[in-house]
Amino acid sequence: EEQTAESGGGPVQAGGSHRVSCTANGFNFDASDMGWYRQAQGKECELVSSISGDGRRTWYANSVKGRFTVSLDNTKRTVDLQMNDLKPEDTAVYYCKDESSGCLPLSELEAWGQGKLVTVSS
Repeated sequence: EEQTAESGGGPVQAGGSHRVSCTANGFNFDASDMGWYRQAQGKECELVSSISGDGRRTWYANSVKGRFTVSLDNTKRTVDLQMNDLKPEDTAVYYCKDESSGCLPLSELEAWGQGKLVTVSS
């Protein structure tokens, strides 16, 4: 299975910026897009952004379009999500994984414990 090492997370003031990163060990950049997901309390998991293996195609959810930027370094096997103009509704646990496999079940996400909680407050 894909192995990821996450970094980032923490409290952020509304309107501020933050970056979450992961090293996607074992990810096949030729086979599928890499995605950033977020799981907010009381809400369904959401695919926030994805990027193709060559880095040339990107996709953003409407809720974050214009504020978030995804980037990929193929050599380092890293995928970063730069989050700007953060809003309280962005509060969630963020994680990256192969986009083709979809969201992690909540129980699995919690057991894994390596997603990064970003808490946005006024």
